[in-house]
Amino acid sequence: MNRLYALDHAPIPFYFRQSVRDFVVEEIPLYSWSGTGEHLILHVRKKELTTWEMLEIVASYLGIKTKEIGYAGLKDKNAMTKQFISVHKIHADKMALFSHEKIKIIETHYHENKIRMGHLKGNRFFIRLKKVTPLAAKMIEQALGQIKKSGMPNFFGYQRFGIEGDNYQKGEAIVSGQLKERNVKLRRMYVSAYQSHMFNLWLSRRIEISKMVASFEASEIESLLNMPKESIATMKAQAHPFKLMVGDTMMHYPYGRLFAFDGSSDEAERFIRRDAVPTGLLNGKRVKHSEADAYG
Repeated sequence: MNRLYALDHAPIPFYFRQSVRDFVVEEIPLYSWSGTGEHLILHVRKKELTTWEMLEIVASYLGIKTKEIGYAGLKDKNAMTKQFISVHKIHADKMALFSHEKIKIIETHYHENKIRMGHLKGNRFFIRLKKVTPLAAKMIEQALGQIKKSGMPNFFGYQRFGIEGDNYQKGEAIVSGQLKERNVKLRRMYVSAYQSHMFNLWLSRRIEISKMVASFEASEIESLLNMPKESIATMKAQAHPFKLMVGDTMMHYPYGRLFAFDGSSDEAERFIRRDAVPTGLLNGKRVKHSEADAYG
C-alpha cells in the first residue's frame, strides 16, 4: 500500500543498507522484573535471525515446544536486535550453558509471569545512514525535531508483509474462505498481515483527514468528510497535527485503561503531553498493546 506520510518535506537522499552494523533494535520492556518467580527471563541478543528462528533454536536446545517460550514482539532478521524471552525456571541450568554463534544471552532475571505478546513499552533504534549531504542532514534534523515534538504515525513496517509484500492478500483470502492454509503458524502470520494492512489503511486515512482539517475551513470539507461542522471545528482547534475524533478509543500511555475521547480540550492536551494515545482496530476489537497505538 502507498502510505500517506505525516511530514510534508521533500524526499531526503541517503544510502541505507539494513545490516547488523547499521541497524540495531533494542526492546524496552513494559515492566521491571521482580527478581523472583517461576519464569526465567532471558535478555537475548541475536543477529541475522528472525525471532521465530531464534525461538526454534532455543526450543530445540531445551527439548520443548516454541509455544512454551514467552516473547513480547517480533524483531527483524537483517539487524542486531535485543529482546526479552521467558522460559520456565527449570531450564535455568541448561540455559547457563547455551551457546550459539548468532545468539547471546546478555543477562538473566526471574519474574512471576510469562512474557506475552505486547508486553513491551517500545523499541529503541540505532540506524546508520550513509552518503548524507549537508542539505539532507539539515532536512533529517528538522524532521527529527518535528517527530520529537509531535511523535509519528505508528504504521506496521514492510517486514510484516513478507518479502513480496503480499502476505496480507493471502490473509484476506483465508478470512474470506477463498484460501485454505493447513499450517497453523503460516495461517496466523497471513491473517496478522491482513489485520496490519487494514490498520495501516485506517491510519493513512486518518492522517489524510487530519491534513484536510488543518488546511481547510469546516464549511469547505463538511460534505466531503460527512461530518458536522461542529465536529470538524473541534478537531481544527486541536494543536496536534493528528486530529482526534470524538469517540476515539484512547489509552493511558505507556499502559493503562482504555477510554473514549470526549472532545474536550483537556483530553486533547493529554495527547500532546503523551499521557494518552489513540489506538486502532486489531483482531476485530480495540486493543491496548503498544503496536496498536496509532501515534506515538
